[in-house]
Amino acid sequence: MLLFKEKSALRNYLSAQKETNKTIGFVPTMGALHEGHLSLIEFAQSACDLVVVSIFVNPTQFNNEDDLEKYPRTLDSDIQLIKSKFPKNVIVFAPSAHEVYGENISSSQFNFGPVASFMEGKYRNGHFDGVGTIVKKLFEMVKPHKAFFGEKDFQQLLIIKKLVELTKLPIEVIGCKINREKSGLARSSRNALLSNKDRLESAFIYQTLQQAKANFGTKSVKEIERDIKTAFERHPLLKLEYFEVANAHTLEPFSNKKEQYRAFIAAYANNVRLIDNIALN
Repeated sequence: MLLFKEKSALRNYLSAQKETNKTIGFVPTMGALHEGHLSLIEFAQSACDLVVVSIFVNPTQFNNEDDLEKYPRTLDSDIQLIKSKFPKNVIVFAPSAHEVYGENISSSQFNFGPVASFMEGKYRNGHFDGVGTIVKKLFEMVKPHKAFFGEKDFQQLLIIKKLVELTKLPIEVIGCKINREKSGLARSSRNALLSNKDRLESAFIYQTLQQAKANFGTKSVKEIERDIKTAFERHPLLKLEYFEVANAHTLEPFSNKKEQYRAFIAAYANNVRLIDNIALN
């Protein structure tokens, strides 16, 4: 495993690797690595000769300063984890905010279209401009052939695909299935902020998604939405922010069952915000 903190050194190394026709894979992360991240790296290794894993908590995609402040940062242990699991053919890129943004830590503006106006785009103002800004910068630094993203952030995955379309970058964006804890809770770096009790209780999020999937063939979407809302109102810990049934390709609201749909959810366990989704048909 190699570690780079400066983009110039990373670029020089990767340029030399590409001259030998090596395929470069890229797994961007914000650190606090867990089994979900490791599964992405493992999948990337199966598809590429060399994998770059970035570790960078991006300030421009947080619309809440408190959320940015409390986001877990475990760089040293993250590096050791990757070194122990992937000793060969993996590079860690862990730049500082100054290395990425210079003196101007701000977002660019992107026209992602309707896909950015729903759910996370609605509840987290400016979030996807921040995501687009950092991913574009990282793509330009790494210049990978393939980039791997987890489907837990399914809307983000569609945004990244749109980003590649807009920028015409020659990168294949690959979505990877959600990695879950034994309870069903989707693995997330934010899970580290949960108490043991809250972590167990948060499995309720996936349970409600499974129920929505089971009912999708027999109940109307309005009935499913009402059931989910009622279930969360009765839950002693979790507070529902949104539940949406949306087109899996456009994220537009449900119209008819001939299309492919997913159910999306965001909820709070105390002050920890968790998201999840599931394919319905």
